[in-house]
This record gives sequence, structure tokens and C-alpha cells, in this order.
Amino acid sequence: MAAIDDLKQLLNQDVSDLNQLALLLDEEKAKLKSSDIGAIEPLTQQKNSMLRHIRERAKRKIHVLVEMGYRPEHGEPSRFIRSAGLSELTSLWQAAETALNACHQRNRVNGRIISHLQNRLTRLTDIFRGSAGQAKLYGSSGQQTSVGQRNILASA
Repeated sequence: MAAIDDLKQLLNQDVSDLNQLALLLDEEKAKLKSSDIGAIEPLTQQKNSMLRHIRERAKRKIHVLVEMGYRPEHGEPSRFIRSAGLSELTSLWQAAETALNACHQRNRVNGRIISHLQNRLTRLTDIFRGSAGQAKLYGSSGQQTSVGQRNILASA
């Protein structure tokens, strides 16, 4: 039963850390929207530290699950926990997965904001360099590309 208690403790800590990570990602989003770039570095350090702890616990969870009889080649750990009839562990595992998915979604949104900020910076840099007069088209990847004299728009 010590393994079950260890796993409960690890999952509870995951849920707690993932909830804190979600708050950090929300704070990061607010800083990105207000262009407070200087405040992002400490947030990034906190996020990296939290992610390192979560990864370390993931390894420990696998070791505990293996002690309980789980074999990685037999499928997902959540399936093993459900099949063992451990309802409290199943609930904790699901809560951790839900929190992790919420963090992934928030991180994707922040990534899109960063991408838009980078595009804006590139356009401003082009203006300062005097190359903003070049026409821009969207390429097959959806990114803007400059239209130079080498681009063929049509041929007869």
C-alpha cells in the first residue's frame, strides 16, 4: 500500500503544480498583451523550474507504477490504474491530465501571442530599414513573404 500512497502524493503534487503553472501562464499572457517583456523572464524561470519538477515526478510515478505491476508496453498508465480498481487514484490521475491539458492550451495561446509580437517586430524592423515598400504575399505555409523580382505570379 506504500506504493499507492506514494502515487497519491505524487499526483496531488502534480495537480497543485499544474494549477500554479496555469496561473503563471495566465500572468505571462497578461504581460505579453501589455508588452511588458521585462517581466516575462522571471516568469519563464519559474515555469522552467515547475516543469522540471513535474518531469522528475513523472519518472518517479512510472517507477511506482512498475512496482505496482504496471508494464509500459501494455498501454497507458491510466488504463492500468482503472483496471486495478483504484478509484481515488483514477480521479487524481484524471485531475492531473485535465490540468495538464489546460496548461497546454494556455501555452499554445501564449505562443500565438509571441508569434504575433515577432511578426510585428519584423514589420517594424523592415520599416526602419526602408524595405517596407516591398509587396507582401502569403505563401503556402500562411506566412507573409516579400515579393521580389524573382517571384513569378503568372506565366503565359
